Amino acid sequence: MFYKDVIQPNNLRCLTGLRWLNVGRGLMKAKPVKLDSKPSEPACIYDMCAIKPGTPQPAVVIIGAGMAGLSAANRLLQCGITNFKVVEAMDGPGGRMKTCWIGDAAVEMGYPYIEGASLANTVFTLAAQERLLRAPVERLAEDSLLFLTSDGRAIDSETANKAVDVFTELVENATEHEPKGGFQHGSDLASYIDCGLKAHLNNYPKHERWDISRAVFGLLGTLRAQFGESLDKLSASALLSTEEIPGGRVRIPVGLAGLMAPLVRNLPQNAVVYCKPVHCILWGTAGPGAPRAIVKCCDGENFPADYVIVTVSLGVLKDSADRLFCPNLPSYKMSAVQGLGFGNVNRVFLKFDSPFWAESGGTLILTWTPADLAEEKSWLRGVTSFEAVAGSSKVLAATIAGPEATIMESLEDHELLDGLMTLLRRFLGSTVVPTPSEVLRSDWRKNTYFCGYRTYLGLGSSPGMVDSISTPLPFDCGDIPPIIFFAGEHTHQTHYGTLHGSRVSGIREASRIVELTKRFGGPPVKATPCNPCH
Repeated sequence: MFYKDVIQPNNLRCLTGLRWLNVGRGLMKAKPVKLDSKPSEPACIYDMCAIKPGTPQPAVVIIGAGMAGLSAANRLLQCGITNFKVVEAMDGPGGRMKTCWIGDAAVEMGYPYIEGASLANTVFTLAAQERLLRAPVERLAEDSLLFLTSDGRAIDSETANKAVDVFTELVENATEHEPKGGFQHGSDLASYIDCGLKAHLNNYPKHERWDISRAVFGLLGTLRAQFGESLDKLSASALLSTEEIPGGRVRIPVGLAGLMAPLVRNLPQNAVVYCKPVHCILWGTAGPGAPRAIVKCCDGENFPADYVIVTVSLGVLKDSADRLFCPNLPSYKMSAVQGLGFGNVNRVFLKFDSPFWAESGGTLILTWTPADLAEEKSWLRGVTSFEAVAGSSKVLAATIAGPEATIMESLEDHELLDGLMTLLRRFLGSTVVPTPSEVLRSDWRKNTYFCGYRTYLGLGSSPGMVDSISTPLPFDCGDIPPIIFFAGEHTHQTHYGTLHGSRVSGIREASRIVELTKRFGGPPVKATPCNPCH
């Protein structure tokens, strides 16, 4: 039971045992995994990627010290290339891995957990190697959910479980290569879910249909929070294009920012430069003997480079790609940048001096119906849930997704608190919920170094656009090696929007540079490339 005092007993039913759908990725169950508690023995293993000792090294500049950028730097170092510089606009590493403290809790402002706790996930293996996970590792079990209606009522667990069954089937249909129920991959996700829901409701008695549909609407909110956009802007094929990593979700007790230590500590001294926003990247116009690229920073410092790995977010590319690259990006790449969606998801953490929920915690799912959303005109319609923060007895996290998350960023703290508490009291059906003593929130859209939270496939988008962005430049220019490489969650076709996708993409681009270094026996020939915008 989540709420222990202020809901009337006849309105509240315990939902322990309610199965939880990891939206778009299948049902998750808590399964402890035992990790070897003994330190591994050191081993001398020659990495086959390594360049030959004494090989002249190319100059590499990596833009961004998030997961992709630091993973690229570590791959270069692993393969014997040390002549690189990481330039970061912020005052520290991490990107969208941002851990903060409020009350008694370490909270994640960005990525909340590792998604896919298995050896197939490079981020999970990194965390395990660094002993950031406590053995045995407990997968996050979302088994204490409370579906609340706008009239202050809790939906009973039996009905909620039926809604989960319906929603699970709808999502599974959307992820099949030969979808069922008249689903078209070109349709928007809201229309598809609405059509499928109406058909499924006919299988249930009339007196159950209203609450089943409401609970499904609540699960739709979690889907909205996954992508950061209204479902009518999402392509239903967005669920088809993502690839699930098995193993469920795990939370790092000290926070995801703990992953930065192993990625930074082995780098050469002064390899990472902070507070160094980039003004523009000059590339593709060098003559013989001149740098193939120059990264010009806003403070006037320049970094010549043979190769540049760009790991800025898709939001930054959307906002400034037309002035960040000189010459401009090719038209096919600019079309892909503008064609993909970049959603916004923010979290607001509320510290209560007098917690009103049970120690077991749980999540309050707000079951916004279409009628509710039509009536609610404010930013509050973007609030999808309130969740007790794991490991804390005093902190709740509200999730806000879509355009409303951007509106929220401009509010004063008192406006934010007033709105959230009014909403919480409305859905709980009580006026005696205490007011928080402290508030902490993210602001991903307002931050000019991110301009949003994560990539999604919108209407008119396709996975091929991800490939178009990830293609190095110049492309298909004969013997002229590429100059600009692209990494980040928006450049991995089947794991976009994830930390794993970011890490793999950084390793991928660094490996390209290593292979080019082997091929040329050092830095590439400094010659004028073919038309980079061809």
